[in-house]
Amino acid sequence: MNWDPMNWDDVRVFLAVARHGQILGAARGLGLNHATVARRLDSLEAALETRLIARKTFGCELTEAGKHFLLHAERMESEMLAACGNARADGGVISGTVRVGAPDGFGGAFLAARIGELSQRHPGMTIELAPVPRTFSLSRREADIAITIGRPHKGRLVARKLTDYTLGLYASRGYIQEHGAPASLDELPKHRLVGYVDDLLYSPALDFTVEFHKSWRPSIAVSTATGQAEVVRSGGGIGVLHTFMARGDPNLEHILPEYTLTRAYWMLIHEDLRPSRHVAVMAEFIREIVTRDRAIFI
Repeated sequence: MNWDPMNWDDVRVFLAVARHGQILGAARGLGLNHATVARRLDSLEAALETRLIARKTFGCELTEAGKHFLLHAERMESEMLAACGNARADGGVISGTVRVGAPDGFGGAFLAARIGELSQRHPGMTIELAPVPRTFSLSRREADIAITIGRPHKGRLVARKLTDYTLGLYASRGYIQEHGAPASLDELPKHRLVGYVDDLLYSPALDFTVEFHKSWRPSIAVSTATGQAEVVRSGGGIGVLHTFMARGDPNLEHILPEYTLTRAYWMLIHEDLRPSRHVAVMAEFIREIVTRDRAIFI
């Protein structure tokens, strides 16, 4: 085998192809042309004397050898990222790019308003926040840190519980003045209801509405928690909102406050990224602000 283990570019190209599932997508992500990506992939396969990628009409698939090599390539990538982060930190300056993937409630309504504190402490860091309603693959480097609802039970992940949080039924003052408030959960179907787009729910844990009424049929369906909150604020109907998003809003009223749900936010980091200083700084900052402001979640 003549492969030079220092030829990181070929490994980086392989990782991109494996994650995108196609050479064209990998090329776009890397800022290279299609031919260069294909050539580097050929070079790596020739050096390893095995086929890593099966190229098909509509994309690429990893061979068995490719699946095994992917595990090693991801460890190499993690070591490279950690080495770069630690080298930058040797002079006392933390730098590097950290991407945090989070549900839009936590990411948009909580973390986004506080993340400037960390940027002021460490101006050399670039912070990317992706507060969208989806899951994130840490092994594929879609995010360095992921905030999830509930603890995962598989994968090489370091999981830490951040906090419990509560949800309840809310409506605007204008809606209640016009339509009245339900006296019980059984009366909910008589009202305009706000909920999620069913086929866009990526986790059963997000299906909050059925916990209040099994026949919850939304008149308005929005795929984000922040979007639902805006609909409810505007008088669009009754919705299940995060308490920390609704508390303190004078236009919102808590309906049937004796009925609440409790969920938990967890912070996940791929174990290969734990040595990376800038990732550790980001994780510690999230833990710090959640601990400091924990009262708003319950």
